[in-house]
Amino acid sequence: MLSDKTAKRCGAARGLSGAVCAALLAITAATPAAAYEFDKPVEQALRFGQDENKYGQVKFDLRYRYENANQENVTVRTANANTVRLRLGYLTPEFHGLQAFVEYEGNLSLQDDYNSLRNGKNQFSVIADPQTQELNQAWLTYKGIPDTTIKGGRQRIKLDNDRFIGNVGWRQMEQTYDSALVTNQSIANLTIRAGYIGQVNDIFSRVNSMNSPILNMDYQFDKWGQLTGYAYWLDFDDNPALANNSNQTYGGYFAGSPKLTDTVTAHYRAEYAWQQNYGSSNLSYQDDYIHLMAGASAFGFTLKAGIEQLDGANGKGFDTPLATKHAFQGWADVFLRTPGDGVRDVYSSLATKVFSTKLMFVYHNFNDDTGKIAYGDEYDFLAVKKFGKHYLLLAKYALYDAAGDGSGSAPYNKNTQRLWLQAGVSY
Repeated sequence: MLSDKTAKRCGAARGLSGAVCAALLAITAATPAAAYEFDKPVEQALRFGQDENKYGQVKFDLRYRYENANQENVTVRTANANTVRLRLGYLTPEFHGLQAFVEYEGNLSLQDDYNSLRNGKNQFSVIADPQTQELNQAWLTYKGIPDTTIKGGRQRIKLDNDRFIGNVGWRQMEQTYDSALVTNQSIANLTIRAGYIGQVNDIFSRVNSMNSPILNMDYQFDKWGQLTGYAYWLDFDDNPALANNSNQTYGGYFAGSPKLTDTVTAHYRAEYAWQQNYGSSNLSYQDDYIHLMAGASAFGFTLKAGIEQLDGANGKGFDTPLATKHAFQGWADVFLRTPGDGVRDVYSSLATKVFSTKLMFVYHNFNDDTGKIAYGDEYDFLAVKKFGKHYLLLAKYALYDAAGDGSGSAPYNKNTQRLWLQAGVSY
């Protein structure tokens, strides 16, 4: 059952927004057994009546979201966005090692009292979900070489935990890449990914040219964890406004979640990276990155604690321009750009499940990279309910409490609240 508050929020949506929200919530509120029975004919219909992908497969992802953004000590107004995002694609069957995929993506704004950074509504806070449409993916893979996959075209790339290269999947319009990527697994337990990015298609449907080789290698040590090394040479060579985002980064990490006993699983991560200016950048700087995390899961609870630090040098913070940044340093998105003095994020999280609903709380304490300048604290809450493989309900809230009086211009000087209600159907 939906809470009264959630139902009222959905009912408050205007016009078609309310109808879409209600329809999606009604679908996902169905009993799991009924949903599973409905799944089977839909899955088969999307495979053109076949049990396997003999004629290929249609894929779609429909997501409704309400987002509220409220900042204090700013001249802009509270933002409210009701949006519906659709992805619709076709995956061909594999033929002599070849397979192709093409996908449309469009986002419809049903209530646009927000600044999407493309709609000109600068009187509102930013919610980065513009009304737009695009060719999201169009790629071809070849698997005719043993233990090797070659993939070229417009594609989604997610490396490791998305800290350096990701698809920004949280936003309604995702980030994809016009690129070539070769993945090789000829050596047992070793995966090598080498590629080249020629364009990045960002969450605003803007196409930015790049000249960027990438390399990522990982080795799996049985149950204990994964050792990964990476090198990324990112050069925004065709856009002066983005030139200073160009950088070269070299790093690695060891991470794992081994099962220690029948009831206890450990979690750990130790990562270091080094970065400096590269290519078209007009800057001269060197910055370090460190991420340490430890935790455990037992009796249905997962507790983690860690520190993630992005240093600042010469007024330039350690930069990850292609990352899924929302997943790091708080969901309020206050630190999407690293301050010139760097940022140290000391965090802890607690997660569990209640009636098959995932619940999570995350606390962050933010300072500069020396720990001497206090930025603020953040409190994040999440509830996610999945119904089978295809349906989802989500509620999420972030509260950033600035340490200062709000008089500074930097985002971390402003108290910020964000609220999301979301429903999705994906096949």
